[in-house]
Amino acid sequence: MNVDENLQSLSDFKVNLTVKDREFMRSYYRLADMVADLIGPHCEVVLHSFEDLDTSVVKIVNGHHTGRGVGSPITDMGLKMLRQFLQTGEVNSKSYFTRNKNGEILKSTTSVLAGDGDKPIGLFCVNINLSVPFPELIKTLMPDSSPLSVVMENFSTNSQDVIFQSTQKAINDVDSDASINKKLRNKSIVFQLFENGIFELKESAGIVAEQLGISRHAVYKYLREFKSTHIEKE
Repeated sequence: MNVDENLQSLSDFKVNLTVKDREFMRSYYRLADMVADLIGPHCEVVLHSFEDLDTSVVKIVNGHHTGRGVGSPITDMGLKMLRQFLQTGEVNSKSYFTRNKNGEILKSTTSVLAGDGDKPIGLFCVNINLSVPFPELIKTLMPDSSPLSVVMENFSTNSQDVIFQSTQKAINDVDSDASINKKLRNKSIVFQLFENGIFELKESAGIVAEQLGISRHAVYKYLREFKSTHIEKE
């Protein structure tokens, strides 16, 4: 990233966000929600904008851990990171431990966000409250007792394996569903794969056809029917 070596102090620092910068910042709103949902309610995620350091917090999830909300100012650590970035170009801090006003221990990490022209526009911060009882913290990271709480996902190194594994799952799902007419078995399997987006991958039609013991033409025929139905619904 480019660093303006002429900026020696934060009093010289001024950011005017462009339209692209604001779009970029808004994309991090979704990331903040996602990270907080992944780690759980004991995790605070904060997005700062450098446009106004006195009211820099533009997005915060689980802000009760530090008592902050939208419009809160940047922290002293945030100012330190901004100065460090302007001087060295360093973007990420190593994780560190701190305490909130209640004396609770937080494990934190912060990254500088760069926008249009690689200029610094904000901070993305994650704070995990380690003062909650450990079993409670672990509970939020574990699935509940319901079998439906664990979603099967194929982590593969090539797309062919993703197609193969997804087809096998669709076959098992359809074959175990007694309500599906046997004459509609292959069509139902192809439909499930279509709904899951598998046919966006290259060679998917051929691999699916081979596993089902049908022709590619049959697979394409099903896909045309599904796409036609989707268009009619729209």
